[in-house]
Amino acid sequence: MTIENVTRPRHEAAQDAGGGRGSIVRRVLVERLRELALVPALLALLVVGSFTSPNFLSQANLISIVAASSALAMMVLAESLILITGKFDLSIESNVGLAPAIGAMLVLPAASAGFGTELTAALGLGTTVALGAILGLVNGLLVVKLRLNAFIVTLAMLIVLRGLHVGLSEGRTLFDMPDAFFAITTTTFLGVPASVWVALVAYAIAGLLLKYHRLGRSLYAIGGNPEAARAAGIRVERTIICVYAVGGTLASIGGLMLTGYVGAISANQGADMIFTVFAAAVIGGISLDGGRGTMFGALSGVLLLGVVTNLLTLAQVSSFWIQAVQGAIILFALMIARLTTGRAQD
Repeated sequence: MTIENVTRPRHEAAQDAGGGRGSIVRRVLVERLRELALVPALLALLVVGSFTSPNFLSQANLISIVAASSALAMMVLAESLILITGKFDLSIESNVGLAPAIGAMLVLPAASAGFGTELTAALGLGTTVALGAILGLVNGLLVVKLRLNAFIVTLAMLIVLRGLHVGLSEGRTLFDMPDAFFAITTTTFLGVPASVWVALVAYAIAGLLLKYHRLGRSLYAIGGNPEAARAAGIRVERTIICVYAVGGTLASIGGLMLTGYVGAISANQGADMIFTVFAAAVIGGISLDGGRGTMFGALSGVLLLGVVTNLLTLAQVSSFWIQAVQGAIILFALMIARLTTGRAQD
């Protein structure tokens, strides 16, 4: 058995076996349509925005949209990779706050709420990324090795990490960090912040791996049919643990982007972002059941939410209504997915 034979969920394989070539073609078309479904929606929003505000299509505002979305994009990428394997991680929103906070406190003097170790900025940034990977690794080990429920484990980890962040920082906002902590957003290339380029490169690498590399196809195989993937020689457990670690790493980098964008690290950095992360992933076509979704779709979901948020902000709509709109978008996307795939969503 090869990876190609197990990259589809079992119910789809059964449908194809019964429907023959026509069923396969229809499935491929549906997948392509879902992947591109957000493109006309994005174009429509751009047209609406051009009438809503004369500044909406300005270069500065468009760059502002993608810059503000870069941290979310890294979190969505992390969650999407985990979702494709059939798992999920709720704790990445706490990872986004705790990892850069500890990195900063290792650098800051005690008078600025630091640990007083006053490490170099390079060590602080390295610690941030390494801590993100370790947190993801711990989640992966708990889910895979101890066979604990992913929802309960990552929810508990979310609460633990949030408490650690507030406790270690004593609820204070961290600032006075070296310029290196903000460089990823203050450094520009072709007028665009480095955080945007980093996010684009990360999506490109992930997209190419998922489509053309054996490792990427293994993720689809595991999410679609873990038993068949194991029979095909894929090391399912080790792969899932690695994906969790990669997800944690990406989330910590997203935390650095958020730190650079805000200019400080508050005690609630990342709080409630997990809802937006799932919203972007789901409306981008990432399946909560695993085994399906593309990086193009996930990135489209991020951009769609970024444009909607920007439009509502320019229209001076309250942030409470912005959350309501995002929730409505999720419900609408789920209904569209149900109608286009014909599958019940358990």
